[in-house]
Amino acid sequence: MSGLIPQRFVEDLLDRIDLGELIGSRITLKKAGANYKACCPFHDEKTPSFNVRPDKGFYHCFGCGAHGDAISFIREFEGLGFTEAVEELARRAGMEVPYDQAAKQEMQQARTLTDALDFAGKFYHSALASQQGAYARDYLKQRGLDDAIIEQYQVGFAPGTGTALYEAAPKDLKAPLLETKTVSDKYGKPRDLFRNRVMFPIRNTRGKTIAFGGRTLGDDKAKYINSPESDVFHKSREIYGLHEARQAIRQLDKLLVVEGYMDVIALAQHGIHYAVATLGTATNQDSLTALLRQVRHIVFCFDGDQAGFRAADRAMENALELMADGLHLQFLMLPQGEDPDTLVRKEGAEAFQKRIEGATPLSRYLFDRQSEGLDLQLPEHRGELRARAEPLLNKMPRSTLRDAMWHEMLRLCGGRNQWQSRPQGNQSYKAKGWRGERQNRPTEERIDVKLSKDSTLCLALLETPELATEVKALADSTRQLEQAGRFARWLLEQDIRTRKALVAGLATDKQARDRFYNLFDGLEHIPARDSTLAAARELLSPNEEAARQQKLATLLRNLATLSPEQRDELRTLSAGTLNPGTEG
Repeated sequence: MSGLIPQRFVEDLLDRIDLGELIGSRITLKKAGANYKACCPFHDEKTPSFNVRPDKGFYHCFGCGAHGDAISFIREFEGLGFTEAVEELARRAGMEVPYDQAAKQEMQQARTLTDALDFAGKFYHSALASQQGAYARDYLKQRGLDDAIIEQYQVGFAPGTGTALYEAAPKDLKAPLLETKTVSDKYGKPRDLFRNRVMFPIRNTRGKTIAFGGRTLGDDKAKYINSPESDVFHKSREIYGLHEARQAIRQLDKLLVVEGYMDVIALAQHGIHYAVATLGTATNQDSLTALLRQVRHIVFCFDGDQAGFRAADRAMENALELMADGLHLQFLMLPQGEDPDTLVRKEGAEAFQKRIEGATPLSRYLFDRQSEGLDLQLPEHRGELRARAEPLLNKMPRSTLRDAMWHEMLRLCGGRNQWQSRPQGNQSYKAKGWRGERQNRPTEERIDVKLSKDSTLCLALLETPELATEVKALADSTRQLEQAGRFARWLLEQDIRTRKALVAGLATDKQARDRFYNLFDGLEHIPARDSTLAAARELLSPNEEAARQQKLATLLRNLATLSPEQRDELRTLSAGTLNPGTEG
């Protein structure tokens, strides 16, 4: 709905907001001249690198790169959408957002639906405390829930009569309840969707009820059912327990993603208040995007059975396309037959917390899963690992993390030295060799060849033409990569993405053959494919240390004209040079 708010209003609103006062009302700021500094609220750090410039109307973190104005800060810090953030700031400034008439009607309709669902939530919660809710209370008591946690999550009970909610609703809310299908008229007369079920209200980040989940207390075929989708509820984008987590922990730094309502509530009762659940059978990209709006550290927790590993694999694959530097994803697979609800009650919060802290990072989980059933001492199995892992890594956007995982894949799959220098205890391979021909052959050492950047990238394009877009982008920014830039542009023009297509293209296109005939003249040695691609990756995505050194050199060259913020940055970078082990 951002397009329905006039840009001029947004600009006026930002002019009226004191950015230092706004951010200072949420985190502790320290005065630094005309500006402010603080430890960044968007990532963990020990040394303040979060800078607020009220005069310029923006903030910037030199640690994680977070940057923006008052609207982007509210969106990131509170987990709000654009429209909600503008409304929040407008209330703070005493202004009214000038929506057009259609937008006002749409918002009023949404408020009417959430008002009806809020009424339903209160009705179910009060029904739990009534005489007819006795069986539901006994069930919750058997599950170990106390009154405080029931109140916090507004757990309720849907009576089994079939029309209790509809009959209790005020006249003006009956139609909205029908519209959200909380009450159904499928059979010609109103009938409550949820009957004889323990009810779990699903609330958005503003605390408004937008849907329900219901757990049967009878022998219904469906143990759990959710509200159908509506104008205010989109299952793939909503997170159960997020509102409650934000209420319990003002500055969330991570989220534990579990599979069920009871898992979330049981963990909260044991003091683990950052557990949430996605709605649906898999963690898709919509739900991942919603999670990453809140935090940059997510731990996925799944049962340790086959279904749990399949769910974890889907979450991993969906996450790869969203991964960027600064994001931290882990996987916690529980013992078979256990779920968070049962395990936290069995072993206690402290032991469960240790499991969370020891969860497997995404990179290790990916390689562990892809190498299952393989013996990486065998060249064939190393090739199989690469065939499995490379398509997954290619889903990732350019980042230091992708480069690091690419190097790890090359290390695991390159393995030449691994099988040439196997432990002496296993002599069977050496004794037999390949038909006995290699038994007494002396070990040959590969000569490392240092090529120019231009030649390295040309060789990489020859091996992996799909790098053409990245090589072209790099070549466009410098004059040192003339040949690689020309080669990459030709590959893009011809839409060549595989080595097979490249060979065919050069074989059938005389003009292209003549153009690139002398491309590798003067090269006496051609490095191994893996070495070439690793070197190319270093050029295409320089590591953090190289980038830091480059930034340090730039600041030193302009020492006389540095601003106070740039001098702070110079001190931080210099400290990193003197103490490379220090964490920020």
